[in-house]
This record gives sequence, C-alpha cells and structure tokens, in this order.
Amino acid sequence: MNKSSEYQRVFNHIDIDGNGMISPSELQHCIGLIWNEGILLEEVEVAVKSSQGNNGQLGFEDFLGLMESAKEEEKLEDLRKAFRMYQMDGTDCITPKSLKRMLNRLGESRSLDECVGMINRFDLNGDGVLNFDEFKQMML
Repeated sequence: MNKSSEYQRVFNHIDIDGNGMISPSELQHCIGLIWNEGILLEEVEVAVKSSQGNNGQLGFEDFLGLMESAKEEEKLEDLRKAFRMYQMDGTDCITPKSLKRMLNRLGESRSLDECVGMINRFDLNGDGVLNFDEFKQMML
C-alpha cells in the first residue's frame, strides 16, 4: 500500500460524516482517541487554519500538508534531541571537546584535532563550534 492510499484511508476514517472534508470537531475527536486525552477545539481550529483549510475544514490535500508538517516537526525534534546529546559543555553548541566525548561514547575514538576538523567543515559562521542550525545543515 502506498503512502497516498494510507493517508486516504486515515482521512476517510477521520471524516466521520463522509462529506469529503474533515471538520475541526472530527479532527479533535480523532486526536482525543489517539492521545487518549482531550485537546481544545480552538487548538484544532488553529491547526486547520494554518493548513489553509477550505471554509475552516480540511480537504484531502490540506490533510496531506498537515501530515507532512507534523512529520517535519517530528524530524526537527529528533534533531534537537540528538544535538542535546552532543552539547555536553553546558553551552548551546557542540564544541570539539564535547564532540570527542560523544564519539568516544559511541565507540569512535577521535583526536581533538580530528574533531576540530569535523566541526570546521560545517561551521558556517567560523566560531569553531556548531550551533543547532549548523548541526541541522550537517544532518540534512
């Protein structure tokens, strides 16, 4: 089954009244079932509006866009978690020293000079460390 047909199946399941559109209340109901907790209708309405929903509802294409946005946000959060693993010096960046420590923990022994070189390849602003944006560019 391809992604589009999977999304179509999910869309059809959420579209309780079968009118080809997902209303905020239908989306709210579905999210409540998935997360097993309530979500405010106003929060769902904001999500629908941000996805350019037709008349305050989501058509299938709008739904696909919303799913892609959620997937991108999830990737970004995974990158933030990975970044935090490498930034061990109490700073908001990855230093050669923190990179060396993390690589050693992962079983890849590197010298401090090698770590400086690795950072320099992706250090866009030349400050000798990697901030989150530079780390993100490196990982993507």
